[in-house]
Amino acid sequence: MTLQFHDAFWGVDFISNIGYEAIVQRLSDGRRTCKDMEDLLKMRASAEERYGKELVTISRKAGGVYEISTLRTSIDELKTQIENIGNLHLQLSALLKEEVKRMEQFRERQKDQRKKFEGIMEKVQKTKVSLYKKTIESKRSYEQRCREADEAEQATEKMSSAATATPKQTERLHNKSKQCREAAVEAEKQYMSNIEQLDKIRQEWESTHVSTCEVFQQQEEDRINILRNALWVHCNHFSMQCVTDDERYEDVRKTLEKCDVIADNNCFVEMKSTGSSPPAPIEFQNYYKREAGADSNGSAGFVGGVMKRFSNLLQGNSGSKTNITEPVAQPETSDGVYASIPGFPSEPVSRQSIEYKAVYDYVAQGEDELSLSTGDIVVVREQGVDGWWSVERNGSSGLVPGSYLTKE
Repeated sequence: MTLQFHDAFWGVDFISNIGYEAIVQRLSDGRRTCKDMEDLLKMRASAEERYGKELVTISRKAGGVYEISTLRTSIDELKTQIENIGNLHLQLSALLKEEVKRMEQFRERQKDQRKKFEGIMEKVQKTKVSLYKKTIESKRSYEQRCREADEAEQATEKMSSAATATPKQTERLHNKSKQCREAAVEAEKQYMSNIEQLDKIRQEWESTHVSTCEVFQQQEEDRINILRNALWVHCNHFSMQCVTDDERYEDVRKTLEKCDVIADNNCFVEMKSTGSSPPAPIEFQNYYKREAGADSNGSAGFVGGVMKRFSNLLQGNSGSKTNITEPVAQPETSDGVYASIPGFPSEPVSRQSIEYKAVYDYVAQGEDELSLSTGDIVVVREQGVDGWWSVERNGSSGLVPGSYLTKE
């Protein structure tokens, strides 16, 4: 059952407008509620816009560029979906702003319609109150004239029955009584005329009040319906946003399912492998046997030079070369190969021309060595079993540690 405004907002007092004022107050409160909802949607739109922009910024600033293989793919997918989600939140912000504009337009339409009926109602109410006051005044005048006429007639009757009354006095009182009665009749006519006019304006006021109540009730129904639908759509938007966000993250989860720890490690090994076996151990060199060997073949001095190079490999390139022993290396043999270290094969050299890439920086420690920078491409001419390779780069040649190179 629908209760009607025009059945429930009347007043007991004739000139009271309390029912109409209650309805107007309700409309005013509803207008404030519409404004509050607009502010709510504006703030939410602003929050969504900031959040979306921050997500897009995060996706573009996020790192992960040093990762490889399947995990790199998962990280890139996450960044992509974060940016997509950010753009979706920006779209949601635009939708909320459009909803705010529609609510503002609705509120303005209601305001214009309400002002029109408020003006009509105010005019009728003002006329009713003015005529009511005029009618009340004419009523007082009518009652006063009636009392005066009654008093004049009573005085005339008393004078007529008095023995001392003269004809002249009696006539004067009679005329006065007649005049008072005529004035009372005239006041009665004026009073009745005002009553008739007031009844007409009352009927007009009631009709206007009913029509205004109907319009205002329709406005309230429209307002409540608009706000309810706006809230409903608002919730739907965020529900859809949550579902869409989850779908985007589901894409990331699907990519993560393909992330393979073994595959990533294998990829790293294949890309950055530095060798499949550790370096040869440093063997004990008997000083006296080395001296004896020097007497027999004259190559002991070169053993010290080879040991010097092994010492450099162990200590790296950052410090000065510290020799295991102090003997000075002898010149190379006629075939360009260093004398072998005792315990190593006597023919340890492979002669090939293969391109290799430097994986570390190396600073030459002697005139027969060649400095390298990470990424340099060199041609390997000889690979000595002592760990020192003869390479050529841009017309320059020299020895470098073989462990600093990888096959191109």
